[in-house]
Amino acid sequence: MTAHRHLLFLLSGGRPGGNTETLARRAAAALPPDAVQTWRDLSQPLLPAFHDRRHGDRYGPPEGTAAACLAETMAASDIVVVAPLYWYGLPAPAKLYLDHWSHWMRLPETGFKAAMPAKRVWLVLAHSGSTPDQIRPAEDCLRFSAEYMGARFMGSLIGYANAPGEILSDAGALAAADRFFPA
Repeated sequence: MTAHRHLLFLLSGGRPGGNTETLARRAAAALPPDAVQTWRDLSQPLLPAFHDRRHGDRYGPPEGTAAACLAETMAASDIVVVAPLYWYGLPAPAKLYLDHWSHWMRLPETGFKAAMPAKRVWLVLAHSGSTPDQIRPAEDCLRFSAEYMGARFMGSLIGYANAPGEILSDAGALAAADRFFPA
C-alpha cells in the first residue's frame, strides 16, 4: 500500500481494552510504519441518537461527536469496526455509527457519499462460542452497509474469547491478526 493509507479503528465494545480491542491492536501492530492510525472509542462520547429525517425535516450539518466522526471517516482510507459479538449482531455504538451514515450521505456538501467508494471496510470481532451462522449477521450488517455505499468490504478477523485477556490464548486468531492487513 502507499504512504497515504490511513486506518480509522472504531472501538465499539463495552469493555475498554477488551479482547476485541486487543486483537485489533495486534493486527494494527503489523501495519507498515507509514500507515496512519486513528483510534476512536464510539462510546466516549457516544454519538447522539439518530433521527431519520428522510421524509420531513431536513438534515442539518453534523455537530459535536457526529461531526468529529464524519471528519475522521472522511480522512480514512480504511474503516475498521472493532466489535465484539453482542446478541449475534454489532454492538449498539457500531450500529449507531452506521445509522449516522444515512445522515451524512444526504448532505452533498460533506462529500461522504462520493468518498465512500474509495474506502475499504474491515471487521475485527471476538465472540464467546458462537457458530459461523451466528456470527454471520454481524458480518452481513457491515458488509451490506459498505456495499450500499460502494465501499469494499475486505473481510473479518475473528477470535474466540470470553473472559478478559482470553484472546491471547487463541493462537489462530493471533496468527491471522499478524497478516490481516495486507502490506
